[in-house]
Amino acid sequence: QVQLVESGGGLVQAGGSLRLSCAASGGIFKTYGMGWFRQAPGKEREFVASISWSGGTTYYADSVKGRGTISRDNYKNTVFLQLNSLNPEDTAVYYCAANAAGWASNQGYEYDSWGQGTQVTVSS
Repeated sequence: QVQLVESGGGLVQAGGSLRLSCAASGGIFKTYGMGWFRQAPGKEREFVASISWSGGTTYYADSVKGRGTISRDNYKNTVFLQLNSLNPEDTAVYYCAANAAGWASNQGYEYDSWGQGTQVTVSS
């Protein structure tokens, strides 16, 4: 099972940008589909973005479409999430997840491994 460690979260003003990273180890990263999810206080976890093993397929939640970009570097075993035009509704703990089937899934139950999360706080 792959181990995942997120980084890049923090406090940012509304309108700003963040680039989250998720480093993977212990598995064959290039075969995994990867996803980003988030959970705000008092809310359920929600899908943000996903990317297939090859990077050829990506999906985005409507809430980030047009201002979010997921990408991966299979040489560095890392997946990224660039978020622009941040607003307070983006405040959440962001988790990356790995899907051994290699798909770009928007369903949390299809992911086998999860990171510990990184906090993103957007101030108004």
